[in-house]
Amino acid sequence: MLPGRVVRDDRVAPRAPWSAVVPAGHVLTIVDVGGNQSADCLVFADADRTERYSAPDTLAWQGSAYVREGTVLRSQHGRALMTVVGNEVPRQDTIGGACGKESNTLRYGYHTAHQHGCRENFLAEGARHGLGARDLVSNLNWFMNVPVEPDGALGIVDGASAPGKRVALRADVDVLVVVSNCPQVNNPCNDFDPTPLRMLVTAPEE
Repeated sequence: MLPGRVVRDDRVAPRAPWSAVVPAGHVLTIVDVGGNQSADCLVFADADRTERYSAPDTLAWQGSAYVREGTVLRSQHGRALMTVVGNEVPRQDTIGGACGKESNTLRYGYHTAHQHGCRENFLAEGARHGLGARDLVSNLNWFMNVPVEPDGALGIVDGASAPGKRVALRADVDVLVVVSNCPQVNNPCNDFDPTPLRMLVTAPEE
């Protein structure tokens, strides 16, 4: 979405996790290859991974419930971790949370207990970087549509994305980004059909 030299270009299979350290000044572009595929996302300061993305601090600083172009993703200390520098969907979600075996069972029935969710993807991928269950916090949901109704109620509805739509994030410090290509098939967050994601990291032009 922005000028730069591609230093990483990964395809993330449906239902799979992904992670990478994105250096300060580099841009991570997430591509919704098939359309309406939720990309659940956690961000950690690479220098000290106890500092991580904070949904309440991000929303409080900007005074809005949604993430859009220009939103600064802040840590629990208020520090800027990444900034949304490009966005091709109306709004991005950070209040819908991540699915998991437990929540699937509660919401959709015990017949879903065998299905892994984004929580399990986060745990598996985070373990590669020394992270565990206590490091899982409220996440971002790129391309997921979670409207806030006038009465304050939330819903997960058909996505507002489409094949090839993108969101681009500039790292303000060195960050570890962990993504779950959401395996959910029980609600319309990804049109009941998980599809691939594409992750591009670009270095700024010299």
